[in-house]
Amino acid sequence: MAKRPSLSKAEIEIARLLWEMEFASVREIHNEISKTRDIDFSTVQTYLRRLESKGYAKTKLEGRFRIYSPRVKATTVIRETVNDLIDRLFAGQTMPLMQHLVQDGKVTKKELAELRKQIDLLEQEVCDD
Repeated sequence: MAKRPSLSKAEIEIARLLWEMEFASVREIHNEISKTRDIDFSTVQTYLRRLESKGYAKTKLEGRFRIYSPRVKATTVIRETVNDLIDRLFAGQTMPLMQHLVQDGKVTKKELAELRKQIDLLEQEVCDD
């Protein structure tokens, strides 16, 4: 599959709502996002059209309304975005990113404990092979 164009911060914000709602009209997305910030209806409409043109959303007509739904799973977009970030900023190396997150204080003690569990599980899988 051809690589999709990356999303802007605002497009990601709209995409998150669409992933949560699963399908929605422009009005429904606008009503939801308006709870947290001031944004014009036409701006939301533009972002949804961009998501569609970039291959992240699809539409169907219900009466005279366009209903948007995700074309790509959130996990896929997260994986692609993080992989792109690692490639561009860290030359494909994951360790510098992990070091940055830990050293910059972006990881809580609870998250470190969970990470330790994940590492232990991975080590067990490697040893079992």
